[in-house]
Amino acid sequence: MRNLLLTLVCSYSILFFAPQVKAASENGKQALQSSYQLMSAENKAMQDDPSLNPAMFWVGDGQALWDTQVGKNNKSCASCHGDPKKSMRGVATQFPKIMNGKLQTLEGQINQCRVGAQGTSSLAYESKDLLSLTALVAYQSKGMPISVKETPQNKAELQKGRQSFYERMGQLNLSCAQCHEERAGLKLGGAPIPQGHPNAYPIYRLEWQTLGSLQRRLRNCMSGVRAQQYEYGSPEMAQLELFLAWRARGLPLESPGVRP
Repeated sequence: MRNLLLTLVCSYSILFFAPQVKAASENGKQALQSSYQLMSAENKAMQDDPSLNPAMFWVGDGQALWDTQVGKNNKSCASCHGDPKKSMRGVATQFPKIMNGKLQTLEGQINQCRVGAQGTSSLAYESKDLLSLTALVAYQSKGMPISVKETPQNKAELQKGRQSFYERMGQLNLSCAQCHEERAGLKLGGAPIPQGHPNAYPIYRLEWQTLGSLQRRLRNCMSGVRAQQYEYGSPEMAQLELFLAWRARGLPLESPGVRP
């Protein structure tokens, strides 16, 4: 454990005292880049080929859940929304969004439908069923650009998410921006630092050997800087997701993605 901590501290020291290198566009800011571009050819092929992408098993399970009637109202997702290939096309590009006066993530909206329309219980975050339904819905928008915009309705929530992104946290006193904005393109522990865009979630990480949500990845980062993690499904998580989606607007969705 001691050696692991020393390695992490040394890695962060090298990173944050290294010269800053930025791939600047004509306006002085980094051009948007998906972390897909940083992967090996083998990992890219795994994501691109549905027969090789492990996440497609969750998409298949999501379709089965979509068609299953549950709850006291004996309704399926299909009862209200029909064929997801038609009704869900483009939906994932708009989340998080304000729904009935509340900022809602895609997972949160799925649970809201389960409780309100189907009359059944919500699904736990990171559960197989919630990940499967999220993957199914997100898959219908694959290749479409993220379309989250700042509006009068979401402005306050967006500002809170922005604050979380730039605020230093944890024992290492680091912010999201210090890695994924100021030092994107440098390396940490031998791996390139991505810009931190959410355009491939939910993703199958080879490190996890399973599918995981954006909130799981955010909690991993918070743990990495020794900070208190936001709770799954919390307003703080939704606000940070909103800012990240706004920051990545225009990037095509790759859901469900594959990452190392």
